[in-house]
Formats: sequence, C-alpha cells, structure tokens
Amino acid sequence: MKYVVVYEPTPTGWSAYVPDLPGCVAAGETREETERLIREAVAFHIEGLQQDNEPIPEPGAWTQTVEV
Repeated sequence: MKYVVVYEPTPTGWSAYVPDLPGCVAAGETREETERLIREAVAFHIEGLQQDNEPIPEPGAWTQTVEV
C-alpha cells in the first residue's frame, strides 16, 4: 500500500504525518532523516494495528498542488 505523507519544515528541522494513519508521525533534523523515520513509523503503526486485530486503513488521502 502507498500512503500519502505530508512533510513540513519546522524551526528545528522537519516533521511528517500520514493523514490515513492518525497518530503516525515523525520528526527529524533533515528531510532525509524524517523520510526514513516516517517509513519506520508507518511500518510500526501497521504492525501495532495487526497485533491489536484492528483494521488496516486503506489509503484514501490524495494531494494536489494549486498554482496561484
């Protein structure tokens, strides 16, 4: 499955979250570090859902850019 990940710069680095997986977040000093951490967070999040016999959310978020 492919999930949308939102990356945002912060005063101290980068943060990321996955809209389809509430609570699945990561933060790092660089975008590259944050990309690695969010991949690990998604895997960990899904593993936890499976262990708790919870349904795995289907990807549903989508993105689009708007030029103004």
